[in-house]
Amino acid sequence: MTKLLSTIGLATIITFGLFAFMASLISSDSVNITEVLPPVDFEVANVPEDSKVKVMEKVKLDPPKPPEPMPKNVVTIESTDEATSFDYQPLSITLGEGDTGIKQFRGNDNNEARPIVRIPPKYPMDAMRNGIQGWVRLAFDVNEIGKVVNVSVIDSQPKRIFDKAARQALRKWKYQAKSVNGKSVFQENRTIQLDFTIEQQS
Repeated sequence: MTKLLSTIGLATIITFGLFAFMASLISSDSVNITEVLPPVDFEVANVPEDSKVKVMEKVKLDPPKPPEPMPKNVVTIESTDEATSFDYQPLSITLGEGDTGIKQFRGNDNNEARPIVRIPPKYPMDAMRNGIQGWVRLAFDVNEIGKVVNVSVIDSQPKRIFDKAARQALRKWKYQAKSVNGKSVFQENRTIQLDFTIEQQS
């Protein structure tokens, strides 16, 4: 019981102390005046005024004068009393038996196929860089329209270095087909050798 009374008494004293402190704060007339800082000067950039837009008047140009007309040339045709003859005299051609007399305008009855378009082979880049030279011997046929067909490699040196390039080039060649009795025929078993030299590429 004594402890409870002492606690109540202590609380009462603290409460009265707080009220007294608050009363002293309210009754105080002192006011703290904060010192005013000096003004800070600063400059404002002046923005120039917008320039006025000048309106350009369009200049009217007079159209150019048309060129003077060229003088006309008057050609006078003088007629003559001479009579002009338009009689046509055909050229007579005598044909003998078995000969037409114009053999120079027809081809030979029998001839072998001959190339009329030759495409050079493309030199392989690896062989050119390494300075390799050689040749390829090919067999092929020529059909009735002069196209190269059935291309095959007979021999080559060095082996398989230039074979593909040689075959591709030969397939692009064009021939005048073989003629027998004035008729184009299929020709088989023709051979050719394509050489690969670096000097020819320069």
